[in-house]
Amino acid sequence: MVMKITRIRCYAPPKSNPTFNQSNFLATVETDAGITGIGEGGTRDTLEQCAGVLIGQDPTRIEYLWQFLYRGYFYPAGREKLHALGALDMALWDIKGKALGVPVYQLLGGLTRSYIECYSTGFPPHGSLGETAHTCLAAGFRAFRTAVADSGNGIFDARRMVDQTLVNCQEIREGIGPTGDWAIDFHTRLDLADAIHCADLIRELNPLFVEDPLRSENPAALAAFRAQARVPVAVGEQFGDRWDINELIERHLLDYARVTLPNVGGITEMVKIAALCETHYIGLVPHFTGPVSLAALVHVLATFSGPAIQEVVGTGPTPSPTIFTGCDFHDGKLWPNARPGLGVEFDTEQAQLVAEITEPYAPIPVFHRPDGSLTNW
Repeated sequence: MVMKITRIRCYAPPKSNPTFNQSNFLATVETDAGITGIGEGGTRDTLEQCAGVLIGQDPTRIEYLWQFLYRGYFYPAGREKLHALGALDMALWDIKGKALGVPVYQLLGGLTRSYIECYSTGFPPHGSLGETAHTCLAAGFRAFRTAVADSGNGIFDARRMVDQTLVNCQEIREGIGPTGDWAIDFHTRLDLADAIHCADLIRELNPLFVEDPLRSENPAALAAFRAQARVPVAVGEQFGDRWDINELIERHLLDYARVTLPNVGGITEMVKIAALCETHYIGLVPHFTGPVSLAALVHVLATFSGPAIQEVVGTGPTPSPTIFTGCDFHDGKLWPNARPGLGVEFDTEQAQLVAEITEPYAPIPVFHRPDGSLTNW
């Protein structure tokens, strides 16, 4: 018997990070088989628009539904709609895993590693910067992450801050020794000349990667940086689907992709980007987002064959008032578990219901090729 999607609900949990403009909306996709999937991302309007397309559909046709959501409107999905698409796609994978009684990573080919290494952003201070970095690695994290220095008064004098960054990075290297790993985020706040200069100054300190050396609006500018800066490069946290990053991958302008969930459009799209990265010997270091997305990232990274390191905040994921048992974390690492689907439990009583969709919606005429596959109107 074929399952059908009967209802989609959107919830607004308490905002956990007010300075981070990432939606933490939660979406549940219900079926007539009594199986409910959960995803994270989107806003009320983008989730409502996407959800109507799914009502009455078979939730196991995940690739078809992804294409339908992405291509079923006159305008292609932008990054905001991708966020909602990603939430619903996660929920579909959750449903399929629960229906088959297996974790999502089994549907993606099975485990390629026992755990996911993590690096820490904002690890709590333990004395000096060097002592903090040392404590971070002693806790089991693969790397300690720092950032370009700032004055603390809102005035950013790039040349002075680049000089201070070198001092900070030297202290980190001294604290973790010659074999410890550290990374640095330029936060897209440096212009090309200063970014190149900073990368050149810290190169001998052997960073694991330099993150976001330039603003993301003009990805092709990375070619100029790449030609002059001899440090590993990580970019992509502000990108959406594979069309945002494929040229950078194919031109070898990065060494690690920072793309993440639900921003790329869900697990379906993340797996395709991972395949592109593997083909070009590029690793994955996804940006942190929310608890459901983190659980989904564990499933994707656990089945990826290339280098993979997950960013987490502070000493690791903190308990959420709405999400339980999303993923297992200890010793500075994320560990896959055998719970069906994404392994997430959601307490709806702790979140505000903001939308409920039960009626199907056909946005524009739908065209299929003679073989039944979807094409554009």
